[in-house]
Amino acid sequence: MKKTTVKYPFLTKDVEIYEQDNGHKIILAHKEGDMVNVSSWVKTGSINENDKNNGISHFLEHLMFKGTHKHKAGEFDHILESRGAIVNAATWKDYTFYYVTLPKGENGENFNLAIELHADMMTDPVIPDYEMGAPFNINDKNVTDKRERHVVIEEIRMRKDQPWTKVYNATNHAMYTSHPYKRDVIGTPEIISQISQQEIMEYYRRFYSPENVTTIIVGDFNSDEILNKVVQEFHWGDRPEPPQRNILPDKPVENTVYIENTANINSSFMMFGFLGAPAKDLKNIIMLEMLAIILGEGTSSRLYTNLIENMDEQIFNVIDAENYSFRDGSNFFVQANFNPKYKERAIELVKQEIEKLKEGITERELNKAKKKVKSGFACDVETVSDIGETIGYYMTVCDDLYLAENYIPACESVTASDLTTAAKKYLNLNNAVISLLVPQE
Repeated sequence: MKKTTVKYPFLTKDVEIYEQDNGHKIILAHKEGDMVNVSSWVKTGSINENDKNNGISHFLEHLMFKGTHKHKAGEFDHILESRGAIVNAATWKDYTFYYVTLPKGENGENFNLAIELHADMMTDPVIPDYEMGAPFNINDKNVTDKRERHVVIEEIRMRKDQPWTKVYNATNHAMYTSHPYKRDVIGTPEIISQISQQEIMEYYRRFYSPENVTTIIVGDFNSDEILNKVVQEFHWGDRPEPPQRNILPDKPVENTVYIENTANINSSFMMFGFLGAPAKDLKNIIMLEMLAIILGEGTSSRLYTNLIENMDEQIFNVIDAENYSFRDGSNFFVQANFNPKYKERAIELVKQEIEKLKEGITERELNKAKKKVKSGFACDVETVSDIGETIGYYMTVCDDLYLAENYIPACESVTASDLTTAAKKYLNLNNAVISLLVPQE
């Protein structure tokens, strides 16, 4: 077993990285206190989907809790939650992860039990047909089955009725030419209603292999004991190697794309979308985060100050900016809710604020952005759950936990001139997708 260590900022001990011969990585991070976090991150999400199985990663996430050969459906949650645990999972474009956060218990009893149950769920899910629900015709209104297939479909329908989801999906789809990121992670009712148990299990076996999984343990414990416990409990058996990724990142659109959709709403929604740096490009990612802070985070941001606070007329109700980091390139968004009668003016005002970023960043803005970025990074080591999620992101999306060690120095190295250059590079309006959702006439 190969061991390396990382000097993780704000933690009292180095983070230990162990890689087994089968490729399964185990991370041990020490955080004093009574709480522990156990999580496993799988390198699969919508990035490994196509038009025929879009949503399978998210559906499988639900089904992973439906029992193993040792424990029937619901037993996993019941046992751990009775001991004060928070049990959950999430699926995104680059990953799916599962976690348990709970008190260690006397002599680490709860802790050891959590590792046992978590490992069993990750390596031996049963996913029986009767828990999935039978495939059915999505247009059949007489189907009343309430099993997991229908739970997911209802979740999709509720989410797609939300205006922010509609404008985001339109923007996201148009930003990409062929990359799987263009699809909605949650999938469609048409696909989820038809996908079979065999397809689910084949997908599980293909992507839930030890090479694709990083298990992270955060808390106050004896490293040797916990490492041995994790190795002992994760029984991978003989599994095929995961398929090699041959996905090329998409380039930004070459000319501004404008999309306008309608819905039964009273106010209008707007989103500007830009493709940015890949997650592993640490300094550029930090600069995009800083630009989002300066442009649109909080009441002291340029967008709020100039377009809400100092406007004679109330055009915008909400406006902000943010950056999402992905393996094959980040997404920078400016998003707003505004008065429909000012549509053309609202678009032009946002364009003007984006262009002004390229004219220069003040030292005061730079220092404020640095402080917020560093503060956010420090906050991510406040709890065992936050530490587990941050390490999972670096190991799964970036393939490099050493980026965490270099985060603060990279942040400190950014200059106002650097930010201006980054704004010119990544926030070119010719490369923007502008999506609107406006009221039906």
